[in-house]
Amino acid sequence: MHAIQRTSFAKLSQKDLSAAIARHEMLYSGRMGGARAVFAFCDLGGLDLSGRNLADSDFTGAVLEEANLAGARLDSASFFGADLRRANLTGASLRRGDLRGACLRGANLIGADLYEADLREGTIAEKDKFGDLRVLQHDVGPSELPNAMLNSANLERAKMSGAVAIQADFTDAMMKGCRLVRANLRQASFVGANLEGADLSSCDLSGANLSGAILIGARLHMALMQGADLTGALTDRACGSEPADLAAPIEELLASHARWVETDGRDGRPADFSRTDLRKLGSLAHRPLTALIAPGANFYGLNLEGASLQGSNLQDADLRSTRLSGSDLRGVNLSGAKLNYADLRDARLGPLMISEARLLPARLERATARYADFRGADLRRANLAGADLAYGNLTDADLRGTNTSDTDLTGTKLPRIFVESVAAAS
Repeated sequence: MHAIQRTSFAKLSQKDLSAAIARHEMLYSGRMGGARAVFAFCDLGGLDLSGRNLADSDFTGAVLEEANLAGARLDSASFFGADLRRANLTGASLRRGDLRGACLRGANLIGADLYEADLREGTIAEKDKFGDLRVLQHDVGPSELPNAMLNSANLERAKMSGAVAIQADFTDAMMKGCRLVRANLRQASFVGANLEGADLSSCDLSGANLSGAILIGARLHMALMQGADLTGALTDRACGSEPADLAAPIEELLASHARWVETDGRDGRPADFSRTDLRKLGSLAHRPLTALIAPGANFYGLNLEGASLQGSNLQDADLRSTRLSGSDLRGVNLSGAKLNYADLRDARLGPLMISEARLLPARLERATARYADFRGADLRRANLAGADLAYGNLTDADLRGTNTSDTDLTGTKLPRIFVESVAAAS
């Protein structure tokens, strides 16, 4: 499958390629002399297209083996039946791209945006000299992704029915609503991936690693699961204790906690939600939850906008996809917590004043916050040592005095002042 016959393909030079891209970018910006880039059935193997704007371009049946497309804008581009073996697509934007029947064997798509991309099976045919249709040999069958690297890629609502992705790496990928019917996913890695609402019916997940994956609402009808690792996977079943297992009704516990906060401990008592699954609450927005005890608790997808959580113990808690914008998290303990895709815009994560002589900094060491939104957040003096903030957005965040030793900032959008200070220090 996908045996390339290049004899009839036009081999482009880097100079020819750059000229065609320049004309496409002129067209896209509305300048005179522009022309749409059409590379259908061209050989672009090993060439450099990185960082260029090629949205809506045509790569139908093209050979792009080991080409460099890192950071390129390729939204709505057609790669129908293209050969992208071992191509570099790190951080590329392929939103709504047509990749039907494409060969992505060993391709690097780490951090790529494939929102609503079409990776279903497809076949290209062309007319021969007698006017009859003949199938091109390099594109017969499903899209191929064996050993492809899709770590932290965005595959939300992507169409992947029938795709072959044996031993592919989808670690921490966003795959909400992804359609994977009949896909071959044997021994693939989905560690920490978000497959909420995904359709995995009749797919082969034999030997796949789904540890820590989110499978809420996922359809697994007739899926082959022999040897699959589901350790710590988040499903529709309760993870840990349920609110019904607590000592009193949860609203009663929350009301008692609110009284304890408002009276400085004279009335009520602090709530303890350690290792409790709180997902069914839906919303705790604007609640007074100061000094909440909830290590290992599950807050996945919960609305916590404007909540007062200063001084709370949320160590190892699951806060993936939570809404924490405008919340007060001063002095919070989020060490080891999961915050992937959390909304922390304008959140207060600075130090909490315990007394005139003591400040309690927020702790986020070893936290995972991939794609988290920290725009405008106050992170002064926060401890981010060993945290994973890859592909997050820290635009306009206050990072003065922040400990970022061993912090993973791959693809992270950082404040200009912070970048300049790091550059000056080095």
